Amino acid sequence: MNITVIGTGYVGLVTGTCFSEMGNNVYCVDIDENKINSLKNGIMPIYEQHLENMVIKNHKKGNLIFTTKLNEGLDICDICFIAVGTPMASDGCADLNVVFQVAKNIGELMSKDLIIVTKSTVPVGTGDKIQKIIQKELDKRGVNYKFHMVSNPEFLKEGTAVEDSMRPDRVIIGSNHEKTIKTIKELYSPYIKNNDRFIVMDIRSAEMSKYASNAMLATRISFMNEIANICENVGADVNQVRLGVGSDKRIGYSFLYAGCGYGGSCFPKDVSALIKTGEIAGYSPKILKEVENINNEQKKVIIDKIKRKFGEDLSNLSFGLWGLSFKPGTDDMREAPSVVIINGLIDAGAKIKAYDPKATEIAKNIFENNENIEFCNSKYDVLDNSNGLIIVTEWNEFRSPDFNEIYNRLNNKIIFDGRNQFDRELLNKLGFEYYQIGN
Repeated sequence: MNITVIGTGYVGLVTGTCFSEMGNNVYCVDIDENKINSLKNGIMPIYEQHLENMVIKNHKKGNLIFTTKLNEGLDICDICFIAVGTPMASDGCADLNVVFQVAKNIGELMSKDLIIVTKSTVPVGTGDKIQKIIQKELDKRGVNYKFHMVSNPEFLKEGTAVEDSMRPDRVIIGSNHEKTIKTIKELYSPYIKNNDRFIVMDIRSAEMSKYASNAMLATRISFMNEIANICENVGADVNQVRLGVGSDKRIGYSFLYAGCGYGGSCFPKDVSALIKTGEIAGYSPKILKEVENINNEQKKVIIDKIKRKFGEDLSNLSFGLWGLSFKPGTDDMREAPSVVIINGLIDAGAKIKAYDPKATEIAKNIFENNENIEFCNSKYDVLDNSNGLIIVTEWNEFRSPDFNEIYNRLNNKIIFDGRNQFDRELLNKLGFEYYQIGN
């Protein structure tokens, strides 16, 4: 099939690349000329496992084309995906300005009948608004091209986005047009062998499914973090509690890890947007508001533990920090707990030495010209002259470190583990003071 994907961020670039991998002809369109030129030269704007090789391979084959000219893609495509960002606005709602501008541009430039698919995460009712915008532009032009709207929410996890795209848990399609549904099902057929994973519903329900899914996962994280905080106060071990809770088949273990809060480009903004959607519709989502509040407070737990140990004034103290990205497998630092932790410690007078396998360059931009933070090239280099080690992101290379090296290089033999990676008894036997979340 001939496909155009508008937007080359996480969703657009991964989606377009994976479609091209299956033999489709794909135009990836973006207004950022520097990004497009970089992609043509095999330089990725994001880190995602397997993505670079797939982009280079399919671009060389000629079935993955990068351009800033939307009309080039619209002239050849049968299906057009809108995959631009919908960041959180200042009022907590999803900012749809770029989505609506893209819809206007489609209406101005489309030269044939099209299927138009919303891949961006958008609030319920956005599909209807996009349809009106496009139709308005077609009416202005006096042309009668037919188009059918589809909602096709993405469920990609950063760090495994390529794998999630190639082997999706489910594909949700919001449409009431049988021919369109058949075409989209044909497009996704190489990825889905079982028909029960291809789910068809109305557009508004599809839009809501994305928000409800992310809100549920965020709720499980905040729930377990609240349980962790109770455990710490009553003398229970949240790691053991998790085993007891997760063994129930109705619950399971996924997203029940206590930690220093969730971040990233999806959960924070989607929970906020769903709260606003409910409020605009006349309902106050009480649980979701608490999910958001708990997460905001959870990012400060490590700071509180350090202050309880060293006092409110952290002047003349230095801390090594492992992990800057909001999760392993990505360089994304949007809403990352590390940013809150670092800023909180620096505000209290501390200095930070930080290491991350992929996110260092992003972090340098965030903390530009801040003389209180140093970025190291090795996880062990952050230990020198440090009064404690803080673990924020659970990268694999942090899971089995050389504890003798850590012990010998730290000034104070203290570890603050924001991801509960290690066994408390082992660390205590090795001579460390070891602080976990909820333990």
